[in-house]
Amino acid sequence: MGEIGIGIVGGGYMGKAHAVAMSAVGAVFDTGLRPRLEMVSAGSPDSAERYRAAYGFGRAARDWKELVADPQVEAIIIASPQSTHRAIAEAAFALGKPVLCEKPMGATLDDSRAMVEAAEASGAANMVGFNYIRTPASRFARQLIAEGAIGDITWFRGEHTEDFYADPQAPANWRTDGRANGTMGDLAPHMINAALALVGPIRSLIAEIETVHTKRPGGTVSNDDHAQMMCRFENGAMGSMYFSRIATGRKMGYAYEITGTRGAIRFDQEDQNALWLYRMDEPEAVRGFRKILTGPAHPDYLPFCQGPGHGTGYQDQIIIEARDFLRAIETGEPVWPTFRDGLAVNEIVAAAFASSRTKSWQTIQTL
Repeated sequence: MGEIGIGIVGGGYMGKAHAVAMSAVGAVFDTGLRPRLEMVSAGSPDSAERYRAAYGFGRAARDWKELVADPQVEAIIIASPQSTHRAIAEAAFALGKPVLCEKPMGATLDDSRAMVEAAEASGAANMVGFNYIRTPASRFARQLIAEGAIGDITWFRGEHTEDFYADPQAPANWRTDGRANGTMGDLAPHMINAALALVGPIRSLIAEIETVHTKRPGGTVSNDDHAQMMCRFENGAMGSMYFSRIATGRKMGYAYEITGTRGAIRFDQEDQNALWLYRMDEPEAVRGFRKILTGPAHPDYLPFCQGPGHGTGYQDQIIIEARDFLRAIETGEPVWPTFRDGLAVNEIVAAAFASSRTKSWQTIQTL
């Protein structure tokens, strides 16, 4: 068992989540590598010092460049704005340091491709932060599908819907400026990643992307509020997805339905400790969707709690993610989702924008 110095770029919402996860992961999973919160950087030295004191880091950096270059920082987590991701990742990989990057990877598709090339040239561990697919329920759904429990998949419906901008009088801020901060950059990648994980690669799609509230108090909106997409998977299954930050009443609407030739699965993140399963091989009199409460028999549940139905939460997803990142560093083996997996999501987002612009089906172009 050895220590590893962790540097986190950004101390806000996700920076805090990663700091807490790295503090807890060794105790939860008894990891071979034990993280040490070595250094944090933020938008200013004063902010970094506040985060250092609040989260228990050893030191605060003047900026991200100082953090990346420091020899005591042995692995880096990028939790800063998308426009900074490429430069930080390239600098880290040039030094051979592992990187866990929050989604989306970079502000543009060119950024994402450059980050993949840098990651693979370095040979260092690399991961993208898609945490929602790591719940015990969704991990169990992937397991059921792989085992053939619902037969061959014929249809997928997914959504990532929230309502933090449902009020048209909510003021403009950084979220309303720039494509990477719109719904297709912020929410859509999570559900697209889920679709790829549960069903497989997407072959083609057609999409509509729209800004509903073009003006808000304090400024003009330059990115999208919601989008819809139909797609065809490589395995022949049909699919549809909807993404929105103006879905009134939805707080964490990360939900999917999967239909197979022998059964079906339903999941909703607002009830993240339950999975609904329908199996055709049961007697007709009792055949129906069964609510399965997650417990110690399901993936990655027992390290958190011994009681079935007691449940895991949002922070636990980040702790599982931290375990996977440390495992990739320790073993030298890639752990899903790598930067290349993150690029696959961004290629679909790019195709959706092209489809919305041209009003046509688009074939996914991969690196």
